[in-house]
Amino acid sequence: MKNKLVLFLLSAVALIALPLVAQEFGQGWVRIMALALLYVMLALGLNIVVGYAGLLDLGYVAFYAVGAYLYALLASPHLSENFPAFAAMFPDGLHLPIWLIVPLAAAVAAVAGIVLGA
Repeated sequence: MKNKLVLFLLSAVALIALPLVAQEFGQGWVRIMALALLYVMLALGLNIVVGYAGLLDLGYVAFYAVGAYLYALLASPHLSENFPAFAAMFPDGLHLPIWLIVPLAAAVAAVAGIVLGA
């Protein structure tokens, strides 16, 4: 059991350092790994819904899209270009850190799921 824990921790450290190493070969490799990780997350969601629950429901992808859309709006300068109210409130643009945007996008997606489920 102790060997499995050590192997798990070493694998976790290696996977955390992998984008830093891949960045040396160009940003394309980092983007490919990020896209692959997104597809892995979607596949895990499908595995949970179909495999464990026995249901074929693809609605979770819509909530994934809600969070992704909110993240894209808050992390890009296009929010103030598309919404004049935000441009008036934030003339230099809304620059939120990623550590704030990701939980906020997850919370909005969760609220959308709860509202639709209710």
